[in-house]
Amino acid sequence: MLDDILNYIEAIRERPVWQPIPDDVRARFRASIPREATELALVHNEFMDNILPFAAGNAHPGFMGWVHGGGNVPGMLAEMLAAGLNANLGGRDHAPIEVERQLVLWMSELFGFPPGATGLFVTGSSSANLLGVLIARTRALGVDVRKKGISSSAQRLVAYTSAAAHRCVTQAMDFAGFGTESLHIVPTTESHQIDLDALDAAIASDRQAGFLPFLLVGTAGTVDVGAIDDLALLAGIARRENLWFHVDGAIGAAAIMAPQIAPRLAGIQQADSIALDFHKWVQVPYDAGFILVRDGTLHRDTFSSAAAYLRPQTRGLAGGAPWPCQFGIDLSRGFRALKTWFTIKVYGTDALGAMMERTCELARYLEIGIITSKELELLAPVSLNIVCFRYRGDEADRLNARIVVDLHESGVAAPSTTTIGGRLAIRVAIFNHRTEPRDIDALLKAVLKFGAAAADEPNAARARLTPDALLA
Repeated sequence: MLDDILNYIEAIRERPVWQPIPDDVRARFRASIPREATELALVHNEFMDNILPFAAGNAHPGFMGWVHGGGNVPGMLAEMLAAGLNANLGGRDHAPIEVERQLVLWMSELFGFPPGATGLFVTGSSSANLLGVLIARTRALGVDVRKKGISSSAQRLVAYTSAAAHRCVTQAMDFAGFGTESLHIVPTTESHQIDLDALDAAIASDRQAGFLPFLLVGTAGTVDVGAIDDLALLAGIARRENLWFHVDGAIGAAAIMAPQIAPRLAGIQQADSIALDFHKWVQVPYDAGFILVRDGTLHRDTFSSAAAYLRPQTRGLAGGAPWPCQFGIDLSRGFRALKTWFTIKVYGTDALGAMMERTCELARYLEIGIITSKELELLAPVSLNIVCFRYRGDEADRLNARIVVDLHESGVAAPSTTTIGGRLAIRVAIFNHRTEPRDIDALLKAVLKFGAAAADEPNAARARLTPDALLA
C-alpha cells in the first residue's frame, strides 16, 4: 500500500488531473454493507482500481481550480504514524498535545502574538472563523451569553466584512445565533479590498440606529482573486471602534513565511484572532485548519465547561491542564498537529516561503501569457497566485464555461470559474508546489485550442466536440 501510493505521487504528472467516474465504478459504491470479511489485499486492489484513479486530483500539478494544497510525502507519512498512534487530542497529559502546543508557539512567533496567546487545530478555516465569531460574542456580551443567549443584549449586535469575503463568515454569523442580516457587507474597491470609507460610514450609521458594532472581519487573500485587505488600517478602525478584529487568512495568512509577500500582510500582527489553513499553501495533507487567538483567557472562557468526567488533575494521565477541548467545540480530536509539525520541521519556513513565492511567480507568468494573447483578456489584477481571465468571443459566459468543462474532461488542467464584474471568468488558483511553467503553458495552449474550436463551431456541432478529439 505504501509503495503504491508513493508510486502514484511520483508518477502523478503522467495521469490526467481528473477523469469522470464511469457508471459501473459508481455503481460499486451503491452495494450493501458487507456482512463477511474481505482480505485486505482485495480491498486495497479495489481502492487502486475504483478510488485512486477518480479522485479530484489536487495533488496533480495541473489542478488549478480551487484553493487546495498538493500535500507532501513527509506529511503523508506523519498521518500514517498519527493513525497508528490513534491519539485523542481532546485532553489529558501526553506528548501529542505538546506537539500541538508547539505549533501554537510557532504561530505566535510568526504572527507576533504575545506569550498568553492560544490556538487550536480544527478541520479548516470555516470552523476557525466560526470560533472567532463566538469568541468575539463573548467579548461583547460577557461569559453569561453562554447561559442567556444573545437575546439578553439590549442592543442588536452587528459585524462587518467585505463583499469579497468567503461565505463561511456569513455562515458563522448564522451559526452563532446573530442571523446573517447582522453581518453588514461592505463594498470593495477596484483592487477588491474592503472600502474603508464605506466601512466607516456603515459603522457610524449603525451606531446612530442604536446597533452595537462588535466584530470586524478582514480578509488576507480573497477567494475570487486573492486580494489582501489593508489590515493595518482595519486594525486601527477596530481599535478606534472597540471591535474584535478577526482575520480570515485561509488563503494568504501563511505567506507570513514568504519574505516577498509578508509585507503585504502588515497589520495582521494586530489581529485579535486569525484563521488559517495549513492544508492550502503550506501543503499539509487534509485536513489541518487552525485558529490563533491573542487573548487566551477569553478564548478559554468561550468554550470551557465543567464536567466531572473531564475534570483535569494535577498528576497522572488526567493532568496537563488546560486541555484543548476547553478551547473549541470538539472533545474527540485527531492528531492533525503531527503532519503539520513534520511538514514545517522537514522543510523549514524558508523553503515553504520560497515555494509560496514561486507560485506567485507562476501567476505572473500566466498573466503575461494572457495579456500578450489577442484571444484572452485579464478580468482582475493578479494579487497573489490567483488569476482570473477569459476567452474573448460572442456569448462569452457560455463559451468560457464550456472551455472549463472541456479542460476538466481533457485531463490537462482543472481550473474553476467565478464571476468578476458580472462576467464569468476562468479562475486559476496556483497552490500546488508541483506546478511548473510547463503546466501553465499546457493550460494556455488548451484554453486557446478549446476556445477556438467552440467559437468556430455552429451550435449544433458544439455538442459533438470532445476534448480528446481536440487535443489529438
